[in-house]
Amino acid sequence: MTVADLGRTAESNRLDGSTRRVLDPVSRLSEILFGLIMALTFTGSISVAESGRDEVRTLLVGAVGCNIAWGIVDAVMFLMDMLAERGRDVLVVRAVRTASTASGAERIIRDHLPDAFAHALTPAEIAHIRSAVLAGPISSHAPGLERADWLGALAVFLVVVLSTFPVVLPFLFIDDVALALRASNAVAIVMLFGVGYLLARHAGYRPWRTGLAMVLLGVVLVGLTIALGG
Repeated sequence: MTVADLGRTAESNRLDGSTRRVLDPVSRLSEILFGLIMALTFTGSISVAESGRDEVRTLLVGAVGCNIAWGIVDAVMFLMDMLAERGRDVLVVRAVRTASTASGAERIIRDHLPDAFAHALTPAEIAHIRSAVLAGPISSHAPGLERADWLGALAVFLVVVLSTFPVVLPFLFIDDVALALRASNAVAIVMLFGVGYLLARHAGYRPWRTGLAMVLLGVVLVGLTIALGG
Protein backbone atom coordinates (compact mmCIF):
# COMPACT_ATOMS: atom_id res chain seq x y z
CA MET A 1 0.00 0.00 0.00
CA THR A 2 1.38 3.42 -0.90
CA VAL A 3 1.25 6.41 1.40
CA ALA A 4 -1.54 8.16 -0.51
CA ASP A 5 -3.67 5.02 -0.35
CA LEU A 6 -3.55 4.83 3.46
CA GLY A 7 -6.60 6.94 4.19
CA ARG A 8 -8.66 5.95 1.15
CA THR A 9 -8.47 2.18 1.67
CA ALA A 10 -8.69 1.93 5.47
CA GLU A 11 -12.38 0.99 5.51
CA SER A 12 -12.31 -1.41 2.55
CA ASN A 13 -9.20 -3.16 3.87
CA ARG A 14 -10.95 -3.68 7.18
CA LEU A 15 -13.87 -5.37 5.41
CA ASP A 16 -11.88 -7.31 2.85
CA GLY A 17 -8.17 -6.82 2.29
CA SER A 18 -8.33 -7.99 -1.31
CA THR A 19 -11.22 -5.83 -2.48
CA ARG A 20 -11.33 -2.16 -3.48
CA ARG A 21 -14.51 -0.20 -3.33
CA VAL A 22 -15.34 0.74 -6.90
CA LEU A 23 -16.97 4.04 -5.93
CA ASP A 24 -17.33 5.43 -2.43
CA PRO A 25 -20.84 6.54 -1.33
CA VAL A 26 -20.11 10.27 -1.73
CA SER A 27 -18.90 9.73 -5.30
CA ARG A 28 -21.98 7.68 -6.17
CA LEU A 29 -24.30 10.33 -4.76
CA SER A 30 -22.41 13.10 -6.57
CA GLU A 31 -22.79 11.25 -9.87
CA ILE A 32 -26.53 10.81 -9.21
CA LEU A 33 -26.84 14.53 -8.52
CA PHE A 34 -25.00 15.36 -11.73
CA GLY A 35 -27.22 13.12 -13.87
CA LEU A 36 -30.32 14.46 -12.14
CA ILE A 37 -29.38 18.08 -12.80
CA MET A 38 -28.72 17.28 -16.46
CA ALA A 39 -32.13 15.62 -16.82
CA LEU A 40 -33.88 18.51 -15.08
CA THR A 41 -32.44 21.02 -17.54
CA PHE A 42 -34.48 19.26 -20.22
CA THR A 43 -37.69 18.65 -18.33
CA GLY A 44 -37.53 22.19 -16.94
CA SER A 45 -37.69 23.57 -20.47
CA ILE A 46 -40.96 21.78 -21.29
CA SER A 47 -43.80 24.21 -21.82
CA VAL A 48 -47.17 22.77 -20.81
CA ALA A 49 -49.04 25.20 -23.05
CA GLU A 50 -46.93 24.72 -26.18
CA SER A 51 -45.39 21.25 -26.02
CA GLY A 52 -47.11 18.33 -27.69
CA ARG A 53 -46.20 14.67 -27.43
CA ASP A 54 -43.70 14.90 -30.30
CA GLU A 55 -41.90 17.86 -28.73
CA VAL A 56 -41.82 16.14 -25.35
CA ARG A 57 -40.51 12.94 -26.92
CA THR A 58 -37.72 14.90 -28.64
CA LEU A 59 -36.74 16.54 -25.35
CA LEU A 60 -36.69 13.22 -23.55
CA VAL A 61 -34.50 11.63 -26.21
CA GLY A 62 -32.21 14.63 -25.87
CA ALA A 63 -32.08 14.25 -22.08
CA VAL A 64 -31.15 10.58 -22.27
CA GLY A 65 -28.65 11.19 -25.08
CA CYS A 66 -27.03 14.05 -23.20
CA ASN A 67 -26.61 11.96 -20.07
CA ILE A 68 -25.17 9.07 -22.09
CA ALA A 69 -22.61 11.46 -23.59
CA TRP A 70 -21.75 12.94 -20.20
CA GLY A 71 -21.63 9.47 -18.67
CA ILE A 72 -18.95 8.53 -21.19
CA VAL A 73 -17.04 11.74 -20.49
CA ASP A 74 -17.26 11.18 -16.74
CA ALA A 75 -16.11 7.58 -17.09
CA VAL A 76 -13.06 8.63 -19.12
CA MET A 77 -12.25 11.37 -16.61
CA PHE A 78 -12.53 8.78 -13.82
CA LEU A 79 -9.92 6.59 -15.56
CA MET A 80 -7.63 9.57 -16.11
CA ASP A 81 -7.95 10.49 -12.45
CA MET A 82 -6.99 6.95 -11.43
CA LEU A 83 -3.87 7.11 -13.62
CA ALA A 84 -2.92 10.52 -12.24
CA GLU A 85 -3.49 9.32 -8.69
CA ARG A 86 -1.23 6.31 -9.15
CA GLY A 87 1.40 8.53 -10.79
CA ARG A 88 1.35 10.82 -7.76
CA ASP A 89 1.69 7.77 -5.49
CA VAL A 90 4.80 6.66 -7.37
CA LEU A 91 6.30 10.15 -7.11
CA VAL A 92 5.62 10.26 -3.37
CA VAL A 93 7.28 6.87 -2.82
CA ARG A 94 10.30 7.95 -4.87
CA ALA A 95 10.54 11.19 -2.94
CA VAL A 96 10.49 9.31 0.37
CA ARG A 97 13.13 6.87 -0.83
CA THR A 98 15.47 9.56 -2.17
CA ALA A 99 15.06 12.08 0.67
CA SER A 100 18.45 13.09 2.06
CA THR A 101 17.32 12.91 5.69
CA ALA A 102 14.85 10.83 7.67
CA SER A 103 13.07 13.96 8.88
CA GLY A 104 12.69 15.15 5.28
CA ALA A 105 11.17 11.81 4.24
CA GLU A 106 8.80 11.84 7.20
CA ARG A 107 7.72 15.38 6.36
CA ILE A 108 6.88 14.25 2.82
CA ILE A 109 4.79 11.40 4.21
CA ARG A 110 2.92 13.67 6.60
CA ASP A 111 2.24 16.23 3.84
CA HIS A 112 0.62 13.58 1.65
CA LEU A 113 -1.55 11.97 4.31
CA PRO A 114 -5.16 13.05 4.81
CA ASP A 115 -5.31 15.76 7.48
CA ALA A 116 -7.11 13.54 9.99
CA PHE A 117 -4.31 10.94 9.78
CA ALA A 118 -1.47 13.48 9.62
CA HIS A 119 -2.56 15.11 12.88
CA ALA A 120 -3.36 11.84 14.64
CA LEU A 121 -0.17 9.87 13.87
CA THR A 122 2.78 10.23 16.21
CA PRO A 123 6.35 10.81 14.95
CA ALA A 124 7.12 7.19 15.74
CA GLU A 125 4.19 6.02 13.60
CA ILE A 126 5.28 8.25 10.72
CA ALA A 127 8.78 6.80 11.03
CA HIS A 128 7.25 3.31 10.89
CA ILE A 129 5.46 4.21 7.63
CA ARG A 130 8.78 5.49 6.21
CA SER A 131 10.46 2.20 7.13
CA ALA A 132 7.68 0.26 5.41
CA VAL A 133 8.05 2.38 2.26
CA LEU A 134 11.83 1.87 2.22
CA ALA A 135 11.43 -1.88 2.73
CA GLY A 136 8.77 -2.25 0.04
CA PRO A 137 9.49 -3.54 -3.46
CA ILE A 138 10.54 -1.13 -6.18
CA SER A 139 8.33 -1.38 -9.26
CA SER A 140 9.93 -0.78 -12.64
CA HIS A 141 6.57 -0.57 -14.44
CA ALA A 142 4.63 2.60 -15.09
CA PRO A 143 1.35 2.70 -13.16
CA GLY A 144 -1.59 1.41 -15.18
CA LEU A 145 -5.27 0.72 -14.90
CA GLU A 146 -6.66 -2.20 -12.95
CA ARG A 147 -9.85 -4.21 -13.27
CA ALA A 148 -11.40 -2.23 -10.41
CA ASP A 149 -10.76 1.00 -12.33
CA TRP A 150 -12.66 -0.21 -15.38
CA LEU A 151 -15.49 -1.34 -13.11
CA GLY A 152 -15.44 2.10 -11.51
CA ALA A 153 -15.67 3.78 -14.91
CA LEU A 154 -18.60 1.54 -15.83
CA ALA A 155 -20.27 2.39 -12.53
CA VAL A 156 -19.82 6.11 -13.17
CA PHE A 157 -21.39 5.75 -16.62
CA LEU A 158 -24.34 3.71 -15.36
CA VAL A 159 -25.05 6.00 -12.40
CA VAL A 160 -25.09 9.12 -14.58
CA VAL A 161 -27.32 7.53 -17.22
CA LEU A 162 -29.71 5.68 -14.91
CA SER A 163 -30.31 8.76 -12.77
CA THR A 164 -32.09 10.23 -15.80
CA PHE A 165 -34.86 7.66 -15.98
CA PRO A 166 -36.87 8.34 -12.80
CA VAL A 167 -37.33 11.94 -13.96
CA VAL A 168 -38.38 11.09 -17.52
CA LEU A 169 -40.53 8.01 -16.80
CA PRO A 170 -43.70 10.03 -16.00
CA PHE A 171 -43.67 11.41 -19.55
CA LEU A 172 -43.61 7.88 -20.94
CA PHE A 173 -46.62 6.65 -18.97
CA ILE A 174 -48.77 9.78 -18.55
CA ASP A 175 -50.33 11.30 -21.66
CA ASP A 176 -51.28 14.58 -19.99
CA VAL A 177 -48.15 16.74 -20.31
CA ALA A 178 -49.07 18.98 -17.37
CA LEU A 179 -49.69 16.02 -15.07
CA ALA A 180 -46.54 14.26 -16.27
CA LEU A 181 -44.50 17.39 -15.60
CA ARG A 182 -45.86 17.68 -12.06
CA ALA A 183 -45.10 14.02 -11.42
CA SER A 184 -41.60 14.42 -12.86
CA ASN A 185 -40.93 17.45 -10.66
CA ALA A 186 -42.17 15.55 -7.61
CA VAL A 187 -39.81 12.68 -8.37
CA ALA A 188 -36.94 15.14 -8.86
CA ILE A 189 -37.63 16.84 -5.53
CA VAL A 190 -37.66 13.49 -3.73
CA MET A 191 -34.40 12.46 -5.41
CA LEU A 192 -32.71 15.77 -4.62
CA PHE A 193 -33.78 15.51 -1.00
CA GLY A 194 -32.61 11.89 -0.84
CA VAL A 195 -29.18 12.76 -2.26
CA GLY A 196 -28.77 15.59 0.24
CA TYR A 197 -29.97 13.42 3.13
CA LEU A 198 -27.54 10.60 2.35
CA LEU A 199 -24.63 12.97 1.68
CA ALA A 200 -25.21 14.55 5.09
CA ARG A 201 -25.17 11.15 6.80
CA HIS A 202 -21.80 10.33 5.22
CA ALA A 203 -20.33 13.80 5.89
CA GLY A 204 -21.62 14.28 9.45
CA TYR A 205 -24.13 17.08 8.75
CA ARG A 206 -27.80 17.33 9.66
CA PRO A 207 -29.64 15.09 7.15
CA TRP A 208 -33.00 16.87 6.99
CA ARG A 209 -31.51 20.34 6.72
CA THR A 210 -29.00 19.22 4.10
CA GLY A 211 -31.73 17.43 2.14
CA LEU A 212 -33.84 20.59 1.98
CA ALA A 213 -30.76 22.64 1.06
CA MET A 214 -30.02 20.21 -1.77
CA VAL A 215 -33.54 20.69 -3.16
CA LEU A 216 -33.01 24.45 -3.15
CA LEU A 217 -29.54 24.12 -4.67
CA GLY A 218 -30.88 21.82 -7.40
CA VAL A 219 -33.61 24.29 -8.32
CA VAL A 220 -31.08 27.14 -8.48
CA LEU A 221 -28.60 25.12 -10.58
CA VAL A 222 -31.30 24.02 -13.03
CA GLY A 223 -32.53 27.60 -13.34
CA LEU A 224 -29.02 28.89 -14.02
CA THR A 225 -28.32 26.12 -16.53
CA ILE A 226 -31.52 26.85 -18.47
CA ALA A 227 -30.96 30.61 -18.30
CA LEU A 228 -27.43 30.23 -19.68
CA GLY A 229 -28.64 28.07 -22.56
CA GLY A 230 -27.58 24.71 -21.11
